[in-house]
Amino acid sequence: MTEQLPDGGEPQQPGALVDRGTLRLASVVGGLVLAVLLGFGLGRLNPPPAAGGYASTPAGADHTHAPGTGEHDHGGTADGGDPTGVGGLAVSSGGWTLTPLAAALAAGRAGEFRFQIRDAEGWPVTRFAVVHDKPMHMIVVRRDLTGYQHLHPTMAPDGTWSVPLTLPQPGVWRAYADFTLVTDDGGQSARTLGTDLAVPGEYAPRPLPAAARAATVDGFAVSWSGEPGIGVTRPLRFEVRAADGTAAPLERYLGAYGHLVALREGDLGYLHVHPEAGPPTAGVSFQVTVPGPGRYRLYLDFQVAGVVRTAEFTLAVS
Repeated sequence: MTEQLPDGGEPQQPGALVDRGTLRLASVVGGLVLAVLLGFGLGRLNPPPAAGGYASTPAGADHTHAPGTGEHDHGGTADGGDPTGVGGLAVSSGGWTLTPLAAALAAGRAGEFRFQIRDAEGWPVTRFAVVHDKPMHMIVVRRDLTGYQHLHPTMAPDGTWSVPLTLPQPGVWRAYADFTLVTDDGGQSARTLGTDLAVPGEYAPRPLPAAARAATVDGFAVSWSGEPGIGVTRPLRFEVRAADGTAAPLERYLGAYGHLVALREGDLGYLHVHPEAGPPTAGVSFQVTVPGPGRYRLYLDFQVAGVVRTAEFTLAVS
């Protein structure tokens, strides 16, 4: 005889007894898991906003992320590739890409260069650390290493950078975007990406000046000392003297008493260098790693009486 349950149902076989409350609980939990999964999928399609008014977004999206303001750290490489610190050889590195948006430039005519830094999914990035007082440093130089400019683009909320740019001579120019990203986990990733800018007209390249340890700019005598070595980091010390021979009263420019950019002849590899801390009582020193033999062009930016000047040198390493 089969025993009837109070509700008229059949008894369960041994080992198969299931409480109705348990079934209801499992149903609720399953619904919550499904909702979470659906929410995650929608979040991937349209990430939620964050404070700050800036975003790492695809074109046309309106969600936001806060901009970064952390300290600068190269982590041993310039752009995630060459451990000697050579950057700017590629338009893309480590999943990040320099994407020009407008660069119709004519020789000697004021123009504007617009670009974005995009991630591996093609979304413009807006989270950058402030390094040397700026979130973006742009170096522009013609491929014969003349016409050096150190610029600071400004960024719109959609991640589009723009900078006024005048290129005085025809030819192919190299533009380097030097920046430090703030990653999703709050870390930082320093990058230098490069792209070419073509200026129509007859290109007459100039030969690189001979190697020298001294230069003169606007009446200031600038010299450097040190023994750079291949594959090792060594200090180069620069001194700036006024016309009367006294040490020039260097002022802080972008948070330091001097900025040095080094470019390699041929491939125009960009060398990252770091100024040493402290007042320039005995000159301004930079830690420099030379990746290999060849000739390099050095550009020293320094400020006196509110005016920034650039001294240029050729360095030959064998």
